[in-house]
Amino acid sequence: MTHAVAPTESLAFESAVAALRGRTVAVLTGAGVSTDSGIPDYRGAGAPVRSPMTFQHFLGDIDYRKRYWAGSHLGWKRFSAASPNLGHRALVDLELGGIVDGIITQNVDGLHLRAGSQRVVDLHGSMDRVVCLTCGQYYARGGIADQITAGNPWLESPEAVELSPDGDVEIKDVASFVLPECTVCGGILKPDVVFFGEFVPKEKFSEASALLQAADALLIAGSSLVVNSGIRLLDQASRRKIPIVIINRGTTKGDNRASVKIDAGTSETLVSLFERLGA
Repeated sequence: MTHAVAPTESLAFESAVAALRGRTVAVLTGAGVSTDSGIPDYRGAGAPVRSPMTFQHFLGDIDYRKRYWAGSHLGWKRFSAASPNLGHRALVDLELGGIVDGIITQNVDGLHLRAGSQRVVDLHGSMDRVVCLTCGQYYARGGIADQITAGNPWLESPEAVELSPDGDVEIKDVASFVLPECTVCGGILKPDVVFFGEFVPKEKFSEASALLQAADALLIAGSSLVVNSGIRLLDQASRRKIPIVIINRGTTKGDNRASVKIDAGTSETLVSLFERLGA
């Protein structure tokens, strides 16, 4: 990747190193961390305008559920095949080096765990789990994918699909789509992720808050901080007056409260931070 100013040559990068050195760091990640793995950002430059599925639509209308599950099934094949990138691996190295105490992520792609991060709080859930909204039974996504394939042999993935950050794709004709059902009670199944219109579970946010409270610096990588869960964690760090470093292309809602803002890609910047902090 080539940029006008490499992270290691910028004053902002040097300030970030100084702010984080010798401190235990909690990390909050957003979609920008996964773009180098081929998963697009909702709000980054050039991102298409789209209307994600809301929980109210999913729960209240079977046609919405059919459209969601059909599109999500197609997207899952590419989504699940994505590999962790250098940024994910740099965070693993920072954790193994005792610099990072854990990852709080707004992403649902599971790439931090697949990269090898040990302590990950997935604020918005993970697409590799499915839950029954009636009885609470959990399923591995692979098993539900097999059920969908068996019930919808006509549904074949196109060679190129327009993937979104939540693993969904747009598909229009779903009238004949057979929905997956809970094998325990026959109830409505939903990926174990927070849809628009839902709240982050209290226990999940408490876990994220505890991780942040145990740290004495906050590093935010690849998040525009538009989602409320990220802002609440930023508020906690601000109240404690601990260093806050933000890495993100373009502006974020937390820029005016950051100790340091690095306007650059997350992968190369995280690698450079490990090279300096892990030395």
